[in-house]
Amino acid sequence: MSGSPVVLAVVGAYLVLCLWVGMAAKGKSSDTATGFVAGDRNLNTLVMYFITGATIFSAFAFLGAPGWAYSRGAAAFYILAFGTLGFVPFYFLGPRAARLGRAFGFVTQGEMVAARFRMSAIAGCMALVSVLAFIPYLALQMKGAGYVLNAATGGDLPIWAGAAIVYGVVLVYVLSSGVLGVGWTNTFQGVFMMVLAWVLGLYIPYHLYGGVGEMFHRIAEERPELLTVPGLTKGGEPWSVSEFSSRILISALGFSVWPHLFMKAFTARSDATLRRTVVLYPTFQLFIVPLLIVGFAGVLFESSPEKPDQILPHILMHLDMPVFVVGLFCAGALAASMSSGDAIAHAAASALVRDGLVTSLKFDLDSERQRQWIRVFVIFVMIAAYVMAIYTQEALVVLLLYAYGVVVQFAPAVVAALYIRWATGPGVLAGLILGVGVNILFLKWPELRPFAVHSGVYGLAVNVVVLILVSKFGPSAPDDERFLETASS
Repeated sequence: MSGSPVVLAVVGAYLVLCLWVGMAAKGKSSDTATGFVAGDRNLNTLVMYFITGATIFSAFAFLGAPGWAYSRGAAAFYILAFGTLGFVPFYFLGPRAARLGRAFGFVTQGEMVAARFRMSAIAGCMALVSVLAFIPYLALQMKGAGYVLNAATGGDLPIWAGAAIVYGVVLVYVLSSGVLGVGWTNTFQGVFMMVLAWVLGLYIPYHLYGGVGEMFHRIAEERPELLTVPGLTKGGEPWSVSEFSSRILISALGFSVWPHLFMKAFTARSDATLRRTVVLYPTFQLFIVPLLIVGFAGVLFESSPEKPDQILPHILMHLDMPVFVVGLFCAGALAASMSSGDAIAHAAASALVRDGLVTSLKFDLDSERQRQWIRVFVIFVMIAAYVMAIYTQEALVVLLLYAYGVVVQFAPAVVAALYIRWATGPGVLAGLILGVGVNILFLKWPELRPFAVHSGVYGLAVNVVVLILVSKFGPSAPDDERFLETASS
């Protein structure tokens, strides 16, 4: 079956269909920067549900989650934990940000926080930190797409070439249609990959073991260490409870402040749309369950992939299944990658332009020039992520954890901007810079950590303490009564 022309034809047709859907969104919003970045603040609940759900559950879910279940067992359950809890803060943060967006014209969280503290440097810093978090996040999407096409061609198409083909398609519709191209394709891709995930999760255990229950009975007998929480480390040793729980904490706290998710507060039609999205969002976790089951199904499979993240396409290409069906499943894996990659590239470029050039550096750019600069930065961000995807050897989930350690440092700044009257700009900026710095320090040299917890925990602790100290003992906060009243009204 490897390299079947039918599989490639199905995957190719899927890419063409995504391109058509993404291009069809062109012209459905106004020809302004707000239309390109925020969809004229008019996205309904259905599109909001899929643009948030499909944006988060990406190549790390379709490939990385099965890879961890396959290689590290119960360690993969951390994904279910943080995904269930992570969007809860947005129920409170999102509507406040949306009101401010409608009142003041914000389309990114960086310009919102900078306006609250009347300190443009905050926006520039948040733009740079956003890109620092986004590049590994986008890289894992590209690497995942490369894995799929590499498996679909029986190894004939290199990972670097597969990633370039898929993200060439993404680049075209993001440059053309902006956030609506992302929203329309995410809705299509979200439905597609949810259906395929459940078909995979039920069919593969039945085909290999006679059912899900029988599969876990076999694993319990032959590899019981994989079913013991909190699972295994990369080297096969038992993972510590502190490492497991700290990853849940950092991922849950960082979830709502991802720029590409938080920016969706500025795209929603109403506060009610945002709250319905948050309430419905945990149902997307049902998409993860069958993918974890697929990973466990690979534990006793007759052969092993080159890397754990390739277990799902590896199983598919070695099962006696109709080639057309295998092509659909490969397309589903690409949907997971593309539905996050497009939103990430768009948000990173938007933050660089709106937060970096316009708010921080005071570039005088009209709407058309902003759109042009966003397109330029989309290309720049994609190239940087592509280089990282090709040269890094890290697992997909590890790349995601790197990104979360950085992005969680936004949480104190956003909460301070929306709720804390005595917080100051210097406090927010100093906390953010030192928090990111400490996270990178312990990420680079983990042996320096006093305790075995995620490096982002140390960064977040320093961030909060510095924000409080500088705000309390530094210059007083500016008069922000109108800002906070608008947020809470």
